[in-house]
Amino acid sequence: MTAATHSSLFPQVPESADAVLDGLDPEQREVATALHGPVCVLAGAGTGKTRAITHRIAYGVRAGILQPATVLAVTFTNRAAGEMRGRLRMLGAGGVQARTFHSAALRQLQFFWPKAVGGTVPRLLERKVQVVAEAAARCGVRLDRTELRDVTGEIEWCKVTRTVPADYPAAIARSVREAPRNPAEISQIYAMYEQLKHDRGVIDFEDVLLLTVGILQDRHDIAEQVRSQYQHFVVDEYQDVSPLQQRLLDLWLGDRNDLCVVGDASQTIYSFTGATPEHLLNFRVRHPEATLVKLVRDYRSTPQVVHLANGLLGQASGRAAEHRLELVSQRDPGPDPAYTEYQDEPTEAEGTARRIRDLIAAGVPASEIAVLFRINAQSEVYEQALADAGVPCQLRGAERFFERPEVREAGVALRGAARAGGNDPLLDDAVDLPSQVRAVLGTKGWRSEPPAGSGAVRDRWESLAALVRLAEDFARARAGATLSDLVAELDQRAAAQHAPTIEGVTLASLHAAKGLEWDAVFLVGLTEGMMPITYAKTDEQVEEERRLLYVGVTRARLHLTLSWALSRSPGGRASRRPSRFLNGLRPGSAASGSLRGSAGGGGGGGAGGIERGSTGRRRQRGPVRCRVCGRTLTDAGEMKLMRCEDCPSDMDERLYERLLEWRAVQAGKIGQPAFCVFTDKTLMAIAEAVPSTEGELTGIAGVGARKIARFGADVLTMCAGQELVAEGGED
Repeated sequence: MTAATHSSLFPQVPESADAVLDGLDPEQREVATALHGPVCVLAGAGTGKTRAITHRIAYGVRAGILQPATVLAVTFTNRAAGEMRGRLRMLGAGGVQARTFHSAALRQLQFFWPKAVGGTVPRLLERKVQVVAEAAARCGVRLDRTELRDVTGEIEWCKVTRTVPADYPAAIARSVREAPRNPAEISQIYAMYEQLKHDRGVIDFEDVLLLTVGILQDRHDIAEQVRSQYQHFVVDEYQDVSPLQQRLLDLWLGDRNDLCVVGDASQTIYSFTGATPEHLLNFRVRHPEATLVKLVRDYRSTPQVVHLANGLLGQASGRAAEHRLELVSQRDPGPDPAYTEYQDEPTEAEGTARRIRDLIAAGVPASEIAVLFRINAQSEVYEQALADAGVPCQLRGAERFFERPEVREAGVALRGAARAGGNDPLLDDAVDLPSQVRAVLGTKGWRSEPPAGSGAVRDRWESLAALVRLAEDFARARAGATLSDLVAELDQRAAAQHAPTIEGVTLASLHAAKGLEWDAVFLVGLTEGMMPITYAKTDEQVEEERRLLYVGVTRARLHLTLSWALSRSPGGRASRRPSRFLNGLRPGSAASGSLRGSAGGGGGGGAGGIERGSTGRRRQRGPVRCRVCGRTLTDAGEMKLMRCEDCPSDMDERLYERLLEWRAVQAGKIGQPAFCVFTDKTLMAIAEAVPSTEGELTGIAGVGARKIARFGADVLTMCAGQELVAEGGED
């Protein structure tokens, strides 16, 4: 997984300014040499826009036209800003500031606050959702978790569109947005949220921009000081600029026009946050003298992938569609995109996992494969299917485990206990490392039995239980390990979350995948109601969903698979339809609108047309029912157990513990996480069923032919109550 095409990690610094231009195509060279006045670069996916703008800055610096300290390059993520700084250093243009809007504004706010306001900048609020929850409670409004998230999003939208609480009902009526609650209630919560922040002397991330704008508007001397510092601006991903960010950019510029903007209206996918492509589309209206350059040579994707991407936008409508770019692949031909229809979601996940396993066996690194979906809730069944297939994976865009509040608190408590050693009375009755961890985490809410139901309390318990299991695995793997050793292990694991590449298949939402690319991409769950999402009601919202799918398609370099399931669960009614966006593109479908060019050939599904999902174990069975109460099961975990989570378990506890110990040893042997051997749910199912034959073992979800061949003999031996040949040692 990378954010740029493959290249040497440590290229030599160009010897001269002219050498900076070596290797650029004609359009990229035009961008790099356009150093005066306003410049607008319309850059399609995979066309090397970051390469073009970094070489532009470097060429200007190396030629003596630009001074590094006077250039400010702005983008939207810390990752992108870091990548830009790295590229500039390699081109001999170190010293150029490359930051996000928030980072640049915060730096200026901290510097000028004492002069403009006095004192120090208010503390930055890390988690606004907690304050929003309190504001709602004070207003007598009860919000569940989803409503809390949505109301917080509305407040953020208000601030980036510069809408004050009293104006929210009118603003929402004028917009195409749909308020998650009564607009008057949201207005009241918004006002209370602002009051609570004021009373506590804190600001949020949107305030950073608002306050910087306020200082630059009110203090002309400070604005002039900023303008004397920064004289040349570059803005990447300009289609995602909000009205508030545009106002800040205008104040940085003053009456000057040394501005280069780069963007693609067809990749506008964040309008729900207040972003709008209008600033990009109107750039030449505001700056009639602007130089316009279009980058359409696609160096990322094969002609087959590019053909599908062009066909997808060929059906688009609206103003952004009028400015779409027709990409031209610069790569050798590759395989056609594959279209696969499955009977149900679990079968789709299993089929995807099998294909991924085949790609890895063929030499594609797991880190160069991604499964992309519309919403994060779709990830669970794919996590399970990949685990069952023995394929490691990582979830991108979700809250990191070690950043969860309860995990942070647990880490502090464990560190304190390790420091106290034998002087901590909590550890008096603890006889080994796992019991020490259980004693410490017991003060934070961990119990041997999980709390009933779901929600925040259960989520907190699951996090703490994961730490307990980790301590148990750690103690088994390292005899004599101490609490201090475990704390060091936790620190290393937390740090590893920020590694640029993890050798595992990436699971991500389409939004989280923006700016990234992989050799192989699986776009899953492409049904009506999911793509476009069911709450996309207006034409504008539907077109943004189309652009979101376009972003997904253009993440693929070589292999691209698009799939959908006709029902949610095995045996369910096949009532779903493939996404309308695939009409005229997938084999055998009629176009829903005019297409630019044929949808066959590269855009089709190959000679075989649409593939049908494998007629494996899941396709043959009807609805999965709880073996205790008979209820139809739809949850992946419950289907694996063959019973409801709340129904009584007849699990052989001793066998389960033995299976856990055996799994830890096997995971160590193959150098993969324990769940790649068998998941907890699969081991629970085995301990409940206690199979005596391979046929019975194969009947347990998550135990396929590959797992039988590798682990079947050991599992059946343990189920029979017999000792392994050398338990914990040889197979």
